Amino acid sequence: MDKPINESAVSWWGMTVRMLGLLLVSGLVGYLAQGKLNLGLVPAVAIGLSIFGVSLFALLQLKGAPKEVGFTFGLKFLSVTAYKILNITLVLWLANDMGLSKESALALIAGWSIVMSLMTLIAGSITDALGLRRTLLIGVSSCVVTRLVMVVATEPWVALVCGLFPLALGEALCTPVLVAALRRYSPPSQRSVAFSLFYALMNLGFMVAYFIFDGVRESLQTGGGVHLPLMNARLSDYRVLLLVSFAIECLMFPLILLLGRTEKEIEADAVPRTVAGSVSHACGEIVGLFGGLVKQSGFYRLLIFLFMIGFLKVVFNVMDYVLPPFALQELGPEARVGRFNAINGILILLLAPVVGVLTRKYSAYSMVILGGFITAFSFVFIAMPTTAFQGMADGWLGKVIGSGYMELKGAVHPYYIMIVLWQVLFSVGEAFYSPRVYEYAASIAPKGQEASYASLSYVPLLIGKLITGAAFGGLLAKYCPEEGPRDPGMMWLIIGLMVLVAPMGLLIFRKYIRVREEGREG
Repeated sequence: MDKPINESAVSWWGMTVRMLGLLLVSGLVGYLAQGKLNLGLVPAVAIGLSIFGVSLFALLQLKGAPKEVGFTFGLKFLSVTAYKILNITLVLWLANDMGLSKESALALIAGWSIVMSLMTLIAGSITDALGLRRTLLIGVSSCVVTRLVMVVATEPWVALVCGLFPLALGEALCTPVLVAALRRYSPPSQRSVAFSLFYALMNLGFMVAYFIFDGVRESLQTGGGVHLPLMNARLSDYRVLLLVSFAIECLMFPLILLLGRTEKEIEADAVPRTVAGSVSHACGEIVGLFGGLVKQSGFYRLLIFLFMIGFLKVVFNVMDYVLPPFALQELGPEARVGRFNAINGILILLLAPVVGVLTRKYSAYSMVILGGFITAFSFVFIAMPTTAFQGMADGWLGKVIGSGYMELKGAVHPYYIMIVLWQVLFSVGEAFYSPRVYEYAASIAPKGQEASYASLSYVPLLIGKLITGAAFGGLLAKYCPEEGPRDPGMMWLIIGLMVLVAPMGLLIFRKYIRVREEGREG
């Protein structure tokens, strides 16, 4: 008589094999990051451990999920990594390769970002009309072609007209499409977990992108560039970074083709709609959406709420557009700017789930206010005189941050301590407020219109970019000029006060814009 199979033992053995496989893959990725890409020991360890943690979470929580969910996660990781490399490079590329001033570069990027944000509002309806795969192929193809133009173009008007601004359409199509893909492919019972992992992968991609930014610059010896024999041309450091972003974007094509078609897409293929017709249809849907929303009192509450949140979103533009030129100017061209920003990705991966569990009983509105105050207060560290942190820089904290995380040799400038402390504290604030913004938008929405209200959560990004373009270029020019008297502390104080508008406004006007959230306290 055959012995019965011990299913628990089989399951345990299978899980053990998978975990060992994850350890092997994570270790291999870390080795490649350190030994082959020369990213450094700290980035290699951080990337390896993060990949292992995120993969283990997915393995334990998403058993039996369709393979398309995994493909969507892969697309999200590649998309945000390519985008973040591009984003942190833009100001430096425009200033060094295109000959623009930092003030003009920031204003131009603000305009570009606004165009992208507006296009994002109609991308969802375009996806519904064309289907997931078709929209992704159009979006990624646009991103690939326009990035290549930005790499090779020598005339500024060509790089901008044929590269940067058309790129806005490609990026706008990719962002909401992947959200829609995850919703369509993930089972309802696993959807909450899938979106949590989606948010984690976004931050993992940001972290990897920042490390790659430093790694590429160091491998090129910060200014050496790369000579292309076939073109008889030399690419600058920043053009090489754009080329890396281009290469990562290309990796998305095989994953897109592996996505299965939904029933709606199969039906749509029988009666195909042109791209122009789909765009026109999408614009009509957006007009109809806003026409219905403006008649509801909750809509105006949401707009005021999102307007305030826009001042919090300023911080992300500071990370990519203000900190790189500032740090390179203050600390020298060899400064590892990417490692500063990578702190945010590392901490959000660790803190967001923990904070979410610990604060689940409290209202989203209250947590947004608390997180906003923490974020605004973080600017105190970077606005203070450098002399206040000289002792820390010379002591054990300087060794941990300088010799440890930043892998510096020699003396540690106080700005290393100041920037890291700022990054740590505002990351804590982000862990409190950022995931709860979308939750509050859904809670304030009338029944049956949760998705419509949630789609408006992109508005803060638009507001943040408007503020960035209007103010930050002038602040850099006035308080951090390359020549003449400088007062960087005042610049950071002003930015911190801008961010403070958000929690103060939400607190002062809570009587008018706050709504009761079912099952929540505080």
